[in-house]
Amino acid sequence: MDYKIKSRIWIECNNNVLLGEGRVLLLKAIEKTGSLSKAAKSINISYKKAWQLLDSVNKSAKKPVTINSIGGKNGGGAILTDYGKDLVKVFDDINKNCWAFLDNELKKVEQL
Repeated sequence: MDYKIKSRIWIECNNNVLLGEGRVLLLKAIEKTGSLSKAAKSINISYKKAWQLLDSVNKSAKKPVTINSIGGKNGGGAILTDYGKDLVKVFDDINKNCWAFLDNELKKVEQL
């Protein structure tokens, strides 16, 4: 038998989602591309959806997670703040630790 355990993690603040897999994926894409529009394209979501997700994160976070510059001759951009980078790292650590815990717990089922 090949047992699997499934779970999704997200962090809420005042009943609003601060971080989840999709938001973290977007933040990582912003870090990689330097642009919200390029980040949205790279993860196959609309710019509007990306903007809504980023706005939601910023409204729930203690501090801004990105620094945005308005488009112009050379186009705009977005970069993660140190706080934004720390949030991504902490979320990844929590997710990894959760999976390790769940994999260990799954052994209890396999031993029955």
